[in-house]
Parts: sequence; C-alpha cells; structure tokens
Amino acid sequence: LLIQEQSFTVADGPLSGGWVDEALSGTGMAVKKEENEDFTFDESYVKRQKTSGAPDGQPSALSSPAARALRNELNMNWDLIELLSTMTVVERWVCVNIVKLLREENTVPFMVRYRKDMINHMDADAVRDVQLVHLSKKTQSVIQTLRKDGFLNAELENNLQSCRSLDELDHMYSPYKKGSKLSKARRARDLGLEEAAVILLNRPNDLVIQSWVKPGSEGLSSLEEVTTGVKHILADMIAKDPESLTLAIYRGESLKILTVKVNIPDSVKSDFTRWCINCRWRPKMLGRPSDTKIIGDAVEDAYKRLILPLLTRSYRTKLSATAEKESIDMFVRNLRQRLLVSPIRGSVIMGVDPGFTHGCKIAVLSPTSHILHTDVLYLHRPGQRTEADRLRHLVLKYSCNKVVIGNGTACRETEAFFADLISRGLFQPLDVSYCITNEAGSSIYSVSPEAVKEMPELDPNLRSAVSIGRRVQDPLAELVKIDPKHIGIGTYQHDVQPGALKAALDGVVQECVSFVGVDINICSETLMRHVSGLNAGRARSIVEWREKNGPFFNREQLRLVKGMGPKSFQQCAGFIRINPHNLHRSSVSCDSAAPEKPAVKKSKGKAATNIPSTPNPLDQTSIHPESYHVAENEGLRRCVETQVQASCLEHLARTLDTIPETLQLIVEGLTQPPGFDIRQGFEQADFKRGVVSMRDLQVGAVLTGRVENTALFGAFVDIGVGKSGLIHKSNITADRLPPSKRGRSLFLGPGERVEVRVLNVDPQRGRIGLDLLRVLQ
Repeated sequence: LLIQEQSFTVADGPLSGGWVDEALSGTGMAVKKEENEDFTFDESYVKRQKTSGAPDGQPSALSSPAARALRNELNMNWDLIELLSTMTVVERWVCVNIVKLLREENTVPFMVRYRKDMINHMDADAVRDVQLVHLSKKTQSVIQTLRKDGFLNAELENNLQSCRSLDELDHMYSPYKKGSKLSKARRARDLGLEEAAVILLNRPNDLVIQSWVKPGSEGLSSLEEVTTGVKHILADMIAKDPESLTLAIYRGESLKILTVKVNIPDSVKSDFTRWCINCRWRPKMLGRPSDTKIIGDAVEDAYKRLILPLLTRSYRTKLSATAEKESIDMFVRNLRQRLLVSPIRGSVIMGVDPGFTHGCKIAVLSPTSHILHTDVLYLHRPGQRTEADRLRHLVLKYSCNKVVIGNGTACRETEAFFADLISRGLFQPLDVSYCITNEAGSSIYSVSPEAVKEMPELDPNLRSAVSIGRRVQDPLAELVKIDPKHIGIGTYQHDVQPGALKAALDGVVQECVSFVGVDINICSETLMRHVSGLNAGRARSIVEWREKNGPFFNREQLRLVKGMGPKSFQQCAGFIRINPHNLHRSSVSCDSAAPEKPAVKKSKGKAATNIPSTPNPLDQTSIHPESYHVAENEGLRRCVETQVQASCLEHLARTLDTIPETLQLIVEGLTQPPGFDIRQGFEQADFKRGVVSMRDLQVGAVLTGRVENTALFGAFVDIGVGKSGLIHKSNITADRLPPSKRGRSLFLGPGERVEVRVLNVDPQRGRIGLDLLRVLQ
C-alpha cells in the first residue's frame, strides 16, 4: 500500500498514534453520521474532498493477521491508516475500509458502485486520492543500502522508519550517499567525538572537554576544534530527530507561510530553539554554562544549516505537488466530461476532416458507426459546383442528415461551404445540420496500430474523417482509442509527472467505461480493456471466445473465458451488459445455434462446473450478479413501485437481508428502460445550419455557447464564431452556478452549455472576453 510523496500537513498538532490499533483490532469502532456541510466556494482542495452528507456507513476492520501483515509489509514507525486519514481528511473508519478493499484487489469503479456503504458514498476522485505514492519501499531500499555499506545503526534505522515524506527520507539519507561529501557530523564521529556529545547530554558534569584535545591531530588539535566537532554531532542529532522535525514542520504549517518565496519567519527559529534547549535537548543533569552554550550553539547550527533547508525544500515540494495535483485534477474532470458527452443515436453521420491542398476527407457512417463510404472532395478549389453536386449525391444517397466537421485547418471555410449549401436548400428534402468537433488526436490515432488493425484498407487521412464522425456518434467508444493527453483537454501537461498524469487519466477512462457499461457482444476490444477488472489480455481472450463460440448469452459465461478468475469476474460482471437485441444480431452474424443446453466449463486441475447458457434479463442492467438473489425475489418485484414511492428502502432492505445502497441499485436496475444509458441526460453536440463570424460580435451581446476546455485561469467557450472566448475565473462566481456545481474546484467543464455576455472583442489578436451569466441545464 502506498504513501504520498509530498510532505504531510498537520492540522491539529504533531501526529500521535493510538486510535488505529483499536480500529485495526476491530473494537471500539463507532460510526458517526456527519452533519450536512455547505462548503465555501474557494475552499482548499483538502476541505472540499471531505465526505459529508452521506448516510451512515458500514465500518469494517482489518483482521488482526491482516493488520500485522500490513505493519510488517510497511515496516515503518507511523501507522498507514492514521497518516491517510490526516493527509486526505477522510474519516478514519473509511480509510480502514478503503485499505481493506484495496488489499483485496478491488478496483475503484467497483468500490464506488457496489461498496458505497463501506466508503461512505465517496466519489471516484476522492477514493483515488487515498491511493498514494510509495514511500515504505523506498525507505526499505535505503535501509538495505546503508546496512550493506556498514553505516546502519539502530538509531539511524529508527529515524529512517519515522520519515513521513520523501523529503525527510532524502534529508536522512543524503550524508551517506555514495559520492557525496563527508558531512561535518560524520567527520567528527570518525574522530571519536560522538562519545563526548553523548556525555554532554547525559552527564555534563563528567565531561572534561580539554581531555579530548590531541595536539597535531587534524580536527582535535585545539579546544575550539573539539568543541566545534561536538556541536556538529549534536546539530546532526537534532536535525534528524523525528520529534524535533515534527515541531519545526508543525510550527511552520500553523503560520500559513507557504508562499512561492518560502519566507520562514524568525519566530519559527525562536520557538524551535527555545523548545530544544529547555525541553528536548536539555541535559539530564545541571551542567556548566559553557556546556549549555555548546548545546545552544549546536541547536542554532542545526536549524540554520540543516533544518531550515529541509523546511524550504519541504514547502517547495508542497507547493509543486499542490499545483501539479490541481493540474491533474483539471485533466481528470475535463476528460470525464468529454468522455460522457451524450452520443447521437439513430442518424447517418458524415465525418469531415477539412483541408485545402489535399482536399476534405469524407466518411459516411451508419447509425451503428459502420463505414458506408469514404471520399475526398476539393471544396476550396475552382470547380466547387461539381464538388457540391458530388456532396449532394452522397448526402441524399445515404440519407445523411448530420455533418461533423473537424476544427482543424480549413474548418471555417468548410463550415461556410456547408452553411451556404444548406441555406440554398441543396440537400432538400433532407433537413441537414452540422456541428464542429474537436479533432485533437485524430491524426495521431489514424497512424496508430489500433487504427491500422481496425481499418487496414483505408488511407490514414480517411481514417481521421472516420474518427471525427464517430466522436459525435459515440464519444466514449471512440475517444478511448486515443491517448487522453492528445485529445485537447487540460493545460501544462508537460509540466506534471507523466506517470502520475497517466495513472489519473487511465483511472478516469476505466471509471467512465465501467459506469456507462459495455455490451460484451458488440463492443471493441479496445473499449473492453478499460472495463473494471479487465485488461488487454482478458479483453483479447473475451474476443477470441466470442469469435470461436458466438455471442455471450449471459454474464456467467464470462467464467468460461481464459484468465477470468473469480476476482476478475466479480470486478467486471456488473459493468458488462447482454443486450437481447444485440444478442440476436450477434447470433445471426456468428451463425451460432440457439442455446438449448448448458455449457460446461472444464479447467485443468478443477472439477467441471456447469454454466447456464440461457439469457438472464438482469444481465442488461447494472445489478451485480452477487445481488441477483435479492433482485429475483418475487415480493420485491411486486412492491418495488409502492415501496419506492413510500420511501421505505431501509425497511425493505432489512426485510430482504441486504443494505439500502444495494437495494437502491437493484430498484434502479429494475425500473430503468431497456438499453438505458446514463449519458442520455448529459450534453450533446450542438448542430446548426448557419454561420456567424467574429466581426458580427458586439460588446454586450448575450449568447449561448458550450465550454470547450478549462484552465486554472478560466474557461474557454465555443460561441460559434470560429474563435473560443475566455471567461476569466474572476467572472465565474458561486451565485451564477447551480448549487450542484458550487463545491467543485473547477466549477465548469467541457461540454457544459452556458449563457454569456460579450465583454470585449479583439479581432487582430483573435481574442474574445466573456462574462458568465448562468449555466444552462
């Protein structure tokens, strides 16, 4: 399990253990229902992340063997649960549950949908924040290195195991790194002065400092050199003492001194020095004034030379980590909203990759995204009338009433061309409209192995046109084929850690694909590999099974697939759909026989297991197979409507021996129409028939538009004039947002429709300033 790289924030003083031993032993675990809390608009990220307003959760505890295994695995002096709770401001019992679920290899989508009671209804982003970066393994590696090099002792090992951040760990380890300069303390220790430092702290009256002077020996030739050596050893002991470091960090945190310049007030030094001399490093016996002066000088040296640089590095790390996290969070939320744009169903669509010299690449797609026709039309050369006739022929031949134009080179000219044809009624009797879509990443995808495998006969330029059209037909299914970094979301992607960004974006893709669900019989291998519990290998095995045996008739048949163990099945089953309509199409296309008899699963070394091969209506819902025994209860089916209307879920859950959260999922699954898609209520692409240019804008004009991208300084809005306008963050205030969006750090996201007022227009620089009036529902 993992611990965050950045330094921790102490909110209420130095951390102290105790409670978690009780929690992990499974005793004394009290669950408190939180009061509803109305977060302020500009609160810090940590406060916003706090779970609140949720029903009572269901606490769990790590068993004693599991708790011991966890401690042994980490081999650190701090407690994982305590540190997670402090860093993420998540209730302790929730952290215990999350650790337990993660150790059992549960995925985030599975936890968020099917274990809500254990995680107190946290969303996926909050759960992911409890999965942090590894520190314990790095610490153990350092300990092994120091042991091998002969530098490790019990005190140093204890100090290393007390580190709560990589900065602290590096601070402890740096003097011992190979190739590093020998520290002043190590040189003094090599001269044998550590014993003198220990005597000074424990029996100061027994220390005769002059007796350590050895004339002619470098570092010991005078009383001043001996005293300086003792000071360096004491300073090193102070700077690496966990209790002293905690006081210094806590004092700096409490003063809110995290600024770009990292100015640390003198009061931090004064408080630290006073505490060290009077408390932590006070000799056990009353000593001479000269001895006290040595300790005071050592404390001063420890703070100035060792601790102050550590604090500066620590705070800079915090600032960088906070900025990086905000940037990654923006990517995450932008990507989620881009992926969950509502698909356009039931229409033949023409995808257009615009261009001048090499023409406009055209792809006509069926309502199910099959390629009907591809072509290249030169709409911006002499002879446009002939090309217009060809275009009209294609539109009428395939009954194509929607056109999707990529927003790259020649986009505005192509848009004007289509708008002119529409205004002249060239496509009648069809009512044709068009939209502009972001084509970022389509060129990269067109030459990728995935595109070559999917469309081997097509030219890469024509593949781009196909991708542009499919982005509107089913954004999720198409965009998962492209690296999230290439689809035009977020800002400063090159300034954040690639690994952290990739992990966050991959997690969001998995979350979106899983929550929408996939029809196992028609979805692509690329889409399937992003389902919770599946990976590239299992997705490939599912496709191979499907090609060999025909369609899946129920979820249980997934157990027949190579590599699909009980845990994988548990994690993916609820996100897999078996649509009866597509089942019929698949069975016909695969020429498979009707399922008359059960299939038999034979696995090496195991007894044969009977797997039914008859369809189950519940397999087209989000109800998990582990809850089918509840969903199939006849009493539940008869009283679903009356019980739901009477808000008696809790009573009904007790009757059926389940929990309200699971019963709520079951009721939703039973009452949703066939083919229900959670994206149906989300934003769709905007289709239009006419074009407006930037020169038509007037200051003060009120327009509607759609958010295209967001950054930390504001939101870019497409208002249909070829250039996106900017709503500066100062114009995005709480009173202009619906209540559901006021607690978010980004406030607006891609795809949201907004009403704006034009503040200023700069045609020469291509800039438009906008003011947010309201978010349209």
